[in-house]
Amino acid sequence: MGLDMYLSAKRYIWKSGDSDKDIQDKLNEVVKDDLPDGMRVNEIAVDAMYWRKANAIHGWFVENCQEGEDDCREYYVERKQLEELRDLCKATLDGDDEGELEPTEGFFFGSYEKDEWYYKDLKDTVEGLDKALSLPNSYEFYYPLVGKGE
Repeated sequence: MGLDMYLSAKRYIWKSGDSDKDIQDKLNEVVKDDLPDGMRVNEIAVDAMYWRKANAIHGWFVENCQEGEDDCREYYVERKQLEELRDLCKATLDGDDEGELEPTEGFFFGSYEKDEWYYKDLKDTVEGLDKALSLPNSYEFYYPLVGKGE
């Protein structure tokens, strides 16, 4: 039990071009036995990033993407916001005290110290967001992915 955090990347494929139609047909073939007639797959969703008890990162998402409301709902995250988070993590790792992310307290949120795990979370965030941001612009991002693993 604890703070498990997911950034999902979703790409809608519903009637959006020949290549997407091919993808959609293949996906529907895979799940054809699961879906009643008339239902079709209309998006691809991938786990773009996962964090465990990275409470400073979670706090940033709550304040910057969820209007300060930590309510376990899924929120759209703009690419620009992910770039800002990545750059803030880089600045903190480079010793820029003005840009430092502060640990956030909460139930089962882990350590509130700026220890080796805190800095590892920041490093992992930079690397993970670089990968996520390399996805084509047809992917949109959402945080958190509610219900994952429950």
